[in-house]
Amino acid sequence: MAGIISVSRTNLAQRRQKLRRQRRMKIIQAIWRTFAIIGLTGGLFWVAVQPVWMLKAPKQILMKSGDKLLSDETAQSLLVLSYPQSLWRIEPSAIANSLKKQPTIAEAIVKRRLFPPGLIIEIQERVPVAVTQTSGNKKVIIGLLDASGVWMPLEKYTSLNPTRKLPNLRVIGSSKQYCLYWTQLHQAISQSPVNVMEIDCRNPTNLILKTELGNVHLGAPGPQLSEQIKVLAQMRHLGAKLNSSQIEYIDLKNPEFPLVQMNQKDQKLTSKIPKNI
Repeated sequence: MAGIISVSRTNLAQRRQKLRRQRRMKIIQAIWRTFAIIGLTGGLFWVAVQPVWMLKAPKQILMKSGDKLLSDETAQSLLVLSYPQSLWRIEPSAIANSLKKQPTIAEAIVKRRLFPPGLIIEIQERVPVAVTQTSGNKKVIIGLLDASGVWMPLEKYTSLNPTRKLPNLRVIGSSKQYCLYWTQLHQAISQSPVNVMEIDCRNPTNLILKTELGNVHLGAPGPQLSEQIKVLAQMRHLGAKLNSSQIEYIDLKNPEFPLVQMNQKDQKLTSKIPKNI
């Protein structure tokens, strides 16, 4: 019995010594890990503050543009940056947001570039598809529209793109009257074989297109716009059948029942025209 007690006490003492050694090893490992982390952090900080990680000149900025409407110099002039500046103090998201506030830029992505140090900026410019004319406060306001219906001041666009040709399509009226269906309307007329030169939106109950066939009345803009433009395309040979000087306007308010309002010796006649004329 005494032998068993002696062995148990020996085992307990050995286990205690083993646990103490394990605790000491864990403490030593924790200390080493702490020093390693401090050393690594200090090393990274030292590397980060070195002059090589500085943005010193615009040539360190790589501009990528989808449509290349803006030159690199013009695009860089829109950046709110001071030189020199630590690359790590620059906030890419803040630069991207400031660029997207520009009326001529639809999207912007900014990334840091480590080798060589600099910035990579990708921008998607707004491409104007129509010139707008709006009357207000006894003056005419001229602007531009892109395919999604975003309005741009003409002066701002031309100052950034002085050599760019303006679109031929003209839109007259307030943007509130056409913005709801603008994307649908523009897509339809851009694909139509009938040339549309002007869109008159001043009357909210009657959208008027100025086309190569004459004026076309569409009524209040709505989801039927695509069908109306398709019917207009089917009537593209109308000029060969009728004297265009006698046509007052084409009525497509009901695309299932297209009409042509005629002027003939001061007498107005209304004729039903087959859609496949």
